[in-house]
Amino acid sequence: MTSSWWRAVPGVRAFSSYRREWLVKDLVAGIVLTTLLVPQGMAYAELAGLPPITGLYTTVLCLLGYALAGPSRILVLGPDSSLGPMIAATVLPLVAADGDPSRAVALASMLALMVAGIMILSSVAKLGFVADLISKPTMIGYMNGLALTILIGQLPKLLGFKVEADDLIGEFTGFVAKLGEGATVPAAAAVGCGGIAVILVLQRFLPKVPAVLVMVVLAIAATTVFDLGARGVSLVGELPEGFPPFTIPDVRLADLSLLLGGALGIALVSLADTISNASAFAARQGQEVRGNQEMAAIGVANLAAGLFQGFPVSTSGSRTAVAERAGARSQLTGVVGAVIVVLMLVLVPGLFRDLPQPALAAVVITASLSLADIPGAVRLWRQRRTEFLLCCAAFAGVALIGVLAGIAVAVALSVLNVFRRAWWPYRTVLGRVPGLEGYHDVRSHPGAQLLPGLVVYRFDAPLVFANARTFREEIRRLAGAEPPPRWIVIAAEPMTDVDTTAADTLRELAETLEAQGVHLVFAELKDPVRHAIERYGLMRTLDARRFFPTVEAAVAAYRRRHTGADWTPGAEDGR
Repeated sequence: MTSSWWRAVPGVRAFSSYRREWLVKDLVAGIVLTTLLVPQGMAYAELAGLPPITGLYTTVLCLLGYALAGPSRILVLGPDSSLGPMIAATVLPLVAADGDPSRAVALASMLALMVAGIMILSSVAKLGFVADLISKPTMIGYMNGLALTILIGQLPKLLGFKVEADDLIGEFTGFVAKLGEGATVPAAAAVGCGGIAVILVLQRFLPKVPAVLVMVVLAIAATTVFDLGARGVSLVGELPEGFPPFTIPDVRLADLSLLLGGALGIALVSLADTISNASAFAARQGQEVRGNQEMAAIGVANLAAGLFQGFPVSTSGSRTAVAERAGARSQLTGVVGAVIVVLMLVLVPGLFRDLPQPALAAVVITASLSLADIPGAVRLWRQRRTEFLLCCAAFAGVALIGVLAGIAVAVALSVLNVFRRAWWPYRTVLGRVPGLEGYHDVRSHPGAQLLPGLVVYRFDAPLVFANARTFREEIRRLAGAEPPPRWIVIAAEPMTDVDTTAADTLRELAETLEAQGVHLVFAELKDPVRHAIERYGLMRTLDARRFFPTVEAAVAAYRRRHTGADWTPGAEDGR
């Protein structure tokens, strides 16, 4: 029993089917991946308001955790630029006024454990669909706002000074004020701006070269050659030697409720990011995405990080792409990367002591640029203005009220957009178009023919409490035409549901229309909806003879009853 359970663990199952010919490729890919893991891990830790060393601890443990529990062969997890500001926004307000780093680490580790719990419980409950709560337009706006937040937050560090502010506007105005006061450290600005240039140029023209590693090596060399520390440039300094022990984060009970909101937001963004990355890379690898298993694996990775002084993690599209290009065949690539990072911490902890802080800012800024999707926002403007407005609202939520509030705004906007479409669905009158089979939208075909006394009306949504009033008012408007119609045929194929509120509305509407001499007729109503109407007792009001299998059958029945009716060109509203 225990043996079969153990073999069900994805990492064990992957190891049992491992191919010998993959070994060299995984080892090489692991070495290449490490060149990105170390500088990004340190940079994203500082982005989260934590000591750089915690980024390395987090990198090691999440890679090992995902290698054990992850269903994807090559997906790479780690500290992430999109989560950094969310972690900082959750943790830093709870840190004491003196900014005690150990308390910040404990809070961030507890946050990782809470994210782990949310992910694992969601996996058990099969809640992977919650990733769909953020629509693409709102995600574009959220990520653009996040990119701007990161960029402005890192600019002071890039130029060698600090700005104390609680929001984006305060950071920007503080940055401009310090810039005007001449607070820029020229050597720091040279390192930071030069680092950005090196990364962008290499990524653009030599994509196979590890741009971040090259920039880091050049920055450390510049520190030695030009004595940047004496020129006012902040350096990373000596990292703690060795590896942290197993640690239960020591936080106050009152902190847990304050961390919960951030944990929920981080879990949602991490899940959405993971599903999108897993889908993209699985398609190229010929694998299937297992959403609930991915959630559990992210939970295990966060659990491992949280128990060893780490912070919440997510998947990384850039690091996964590097591993894939380097020839990765399995999660052994991540294990190799983790082992190399551990060896570095144990054997050469001073390797990065001369790394300038502006160089880490350059890493974060270039990462933030990859988060932004300006072309996507422009495409929304051209294709659908309402979704562009949603994108702008999500952007404004992040930029004006904060990162955590911004994710709440993004989710709320996505959900409200769904309700908006249900409240005010597309609806139209249908007519006959010579030369085309069936009945068609008179808005698309203004010359469509209509039958005097007959209106064919389509309502493109389930009929529920939210839109029942809209439906009723539209039917009343059509029934109030001069001359009034005899029949109003509801082309009900898009009507996938009728709830009890809408059923009461239909009953009242049918009685009112009958009193006016107008008959409400249904065509193409789906069987489950018809059965629901019967359960509601509506058939005592609606005549069973006025339900037809097709619009054509309803029109034919009307013409048999009113033999003088013939097709005539009609106006758009069907009157």
